[in-house]
Amino acid sequence: MEKSVYLKPFADGEAVQFRHREGDVTRALQEAINSLKREKGYGIIFLEEGVYLLSDTIYVPRAIRLIGWGKTRPRLVLKERSPGFQEDVPEDKGKSRYLLWFTDRVPDPGEAVADANAGTFYSAVSNIDLEIGEGNPCAVALRTHFAQHSFISHCRVCAGSGRAGLFDVGNELEDVAFEGGEYGIYTTRTSPSWPCLLMNARFSGQRRAAIHTREAGLTIVNLEVRDCPRAIEIEDGFCEKLYLEDGVFENISDCLVTAPLDRCAANQLSLRNLCGRRVNFIARLEESGRNVKPEQETFFLREFSHGLVMKGVSGQASLQTICETEALSSFPLSFPKRIPDLPPQDEWVNVRELGAAGDGETDDTAVLQRAVDSHAVLYFPQGFYRLSDTLRLREHTALIGLNPISTRLMVKDNEPAFGGFGTPKPLLESGKGGGNLINGIAIDTAARNPRICGCKWTAGPDSYMNDVKFYGGHGSMNPGGENVPVYNESRTADSDPARKWDSQYWSLWITENGGGVFKDIWSASPYAAAGLFLSDTAAAGAMYAVSVEHHVRREVLMQNVSGWSFYALQTEEEVAESSWCQPLELSGCDSLTFANLYLFRVIWVDNAFPQAVLARDCRNTEFWNLHNFTQMKYTMDFTLRDADGGKAVRPWQLTRLTLNTERPALKSGGHVERLADGFDNVDAICTDSRGNVYFCDSRKKNIYRLDCQTGLIRPVWDTPYRPLSLICDGENRLLAVCEYFPPKGSGERYPKPADAEGTAYGAWYNTGSAIKVYAVDPQDPGRTMTVLECRDRAELTGVKTVVYPGNRWRDNNDHLSIVCRSWEKGWQAPDGATVIACCYDLVRACCLQKAVPGKPFLSADEFYKRTVRLQVNDACELFSPQVLEERGEYCSLELPSGTVCILDGGLFVYRQAGEPEYLEFPERPACMVPVGENTLVITARTALYRVRL
Repeated sequence: MEKSVYLKPFADGEAVQFRHREGDVTRALQEAINSLKREKGYGIIFLEEGVYLLSDTIYVPRAIRLIGWGKTRPRLVLKERSPGFQEDVPEDKGKSRYLLWFTDRVPDPGEAVADANAGTFYSAVSNIDLEIGEGNPCAVALRTHFAQHSFISHCRVCAGSGRAGLFDVGNELEDVAFEGGEYGIYTTRTSPSWPCLLMNARFSGQRRAAIHTREAGLTIVNLEVRDCPRAIEIEDGFCEKLYLEDGVFENISDCLVTAPLDRCAANQLSLRNLCGRRVNFIARLEESGRNVKPEQETFFLREFSHGLVMKGVSGQASLQTICETEALSSFPLSFPKRIPDLPPQDEWVNVRELGAAGDGETDDTAVLQRAVDSHAVLYFPQGFYRLSDTLRLREHTALIGLNPISTRLMVKDNEPAFGGFGTPKPLLESGKGGGNLINGIAIDTAARNPRICGCKWTAGPDSYMNDVKFYGGHGSMNPGGENVPVYNESRTADSDPARKWDSQYWSLWITENGGGVFKDIWSASPYAAAGLFLSDTAAAGAMYAVSVEHHVRREVLMQNVSGWSFYALQTEEEVAESSWCQPLELSGCDSLTFANLYLFRVIWVDNAFPQAVLARDCRNTEFWNLHNFTQMKYTMDFTLRDADGGKAVRPWQLTRLTLNTERPALKSGGHVERLADGFDNVDAICTDSRGNVYFCDSRKKNIYRLDCQTGLIRPVWDTPYRPLSLICDGENRLLAVCEYFPPKGSGERYPKPADAEGTAYGAWYNTGSAIKVYAVDPQDPGRTMTVLECRDRAELTGVKTVVYPGNRWRDNNDHLSIVCRSWEKGWQAPDGATVIACCYDLVRACCLQKAVPGKPFLSADEFYKRTVRLQVNDACELFSPQVLEERGEYCSLELPSGTVCILDGGLFVYRQAGEPEYLEFPERPACMVPVGENTLVITARTALYRVRL
């Protein structure tokens, strides 16, 4: 029996109190949820202890929380042999039926279910157990594909003979026990592609594996797995960013983790501080056929890591497998908890009973300050508690709410105490050095308070902040549940022109030796100078599942910070406010640890940025699993830049990076010469047979010609269409693949093609644009521009060369199959012999390659960072894909001599024998073409380079 964390009912006039009743409660519980959603848009349903029988799926929409109370937890039980749970559901993503399904909204009768997604916030189930009755083999207890401030906590999930406890993780799980099922959890990537935090979890008795995962970014702290064939099983054909720290494993008949693509550079596997007893294998590295076996029956695993490793900012990453074990004399049952409990409910004092109005209009400052001064633990029922001055906590004050979207400490715009020019003035200020606790509350600083700082935190290592939303911008909701508009119609400013971005101090400021534990924090207010600012602290501190997004200049800033750890920290930059935002900046920091750090720019960001992490004077800082990514081709050039030493970390995916450890210089070859600079972002490039090189500065819509004999660069042709990629036909005409945006009101409609599926780029890039192709004679473009028609393959005759994208970003692991898909339509060049095959990946590709029968074709897999070699048949179709190298980005070439050149942060040159030579550029290279036998011309952001091999 798991312990109930809430023993008493809650006094909250805004919540729904669902009392225990006999019989099947499916309809009654669903109606209670639906009524709350219809009437308020968000809120809490409190379930009294007892057993609740269900016979069908319960849908829980966005921002609704189910919280149980009683001496024992309420238990939701799927009745034995409930109709519909006996057979697979072929049209469903998880092929299953669900007991509790978190959705974006409640489906109307006959309407398809809108699964929870990247915009599904504030949903949760807590202190409620779930159980699947016998005779429901295709049942899954939970489906949870939600996003920030959504979680599962304090739950025991008994899957029994059902399929699984949970399908599709989201955001956070804490204090959850999974028993039985084929799997405890089986999951794909989280809906926003962030890491998922799994903390204090227990698995036992699964028939196949405790966890089956596909790129979920699992960040696991304090895990127990017993009596399973496998602990963590990565889906065949996929990679994972897995970080696991502190775990106990017992009676694992197969292995702790599988790695189907262990040669792939996108893999990031980091296991630390694990205790094992009767574990057959630590890891199965399936692609290379290696099994890592413990040397002892009872062992301590200090480290198992596999992936790209850099020991310092200088040098080249290498694929490494590290395993360090030692014998254990005694076997622990578990690791200590890192998360403090909430105070007992007997100690809670309701602020409404002390006179707080919580109506968003009445000034509650004086009432709440008296409450803080008189009581240690304050309970905030749902409401908006208006402040007009700083609320100052005592050393051990606890503020407890249970849903941050419906429970806010807020200030109005132009509040005099926070106005004018001056030093930071916090809305909420902790007690210095004490053990403060804040849970389930939003902090809303509005937008027109120039001196305001959301929270100044100087509390000590025993303090705790959990489930706190720094309100403003994304994730804001009006009463009734509608989203607050974030942008104006052109997405260039706030929807309210009087609200200026980057006009207030930081949202969360931790300073003066402040410390403690911070979990499930979301800071996305564009009005703040930064979402998170840590300064001048050496107190013990740790952050778990913290999301910092949508700021103008900095997301996270740290100055003079030491000894902190960050698990599943994630940043995101939007095009409107954050195109030039620095995600993470470190200065004067020492002994920091980052685990599963995700640094993301959304698909609309249309400019490159110099670095994801900017570091100055930092020491002994470890990154375990570092993921710098975007769906767009313009990401952050360098994952980390050491501003003092001028060194940069180029790989975008790293399993381990140590900041400030020296490394010998790389072997380097060739000669790099800058031909021209001053461009915006040059990428696509091609050659003709006359010795001319054509390249485009695509964001500026410019195409240039380089005369390799004279070195002169001249513009070729100007159109209002954005060039994406270039190729020359057999008669030296230049073909430009362009993205065309039909004007509003034109009536033009361009539906997405079928091959847009399988990539998040296709899912999120909803512009209504289309691929168009034109041809020009570069010597006389004004009179020769010809728009090419995309025609059916059967209409095209005389084809001798087919052009395909040379780089593809496919995050559903279908690269090897999609490159071999037969083309059905294409654009035929004026020479009649060259055709550009029509495919969705042209909308993002900057490299085009010609497929000629009998010659090899190289395709760069951007997502998994590898180069694939294919053969070309007589019909110019690609077949027999083979991974050539576990490197690749935008462009890979095989020269007639057999030398292979791969761009991946720099240039790797593979000759027929020996290690590759490496050439580094001042900027990140994009595409290249051969000019002569031993010369390449390379585009690299703002400049054009020539390399002599």
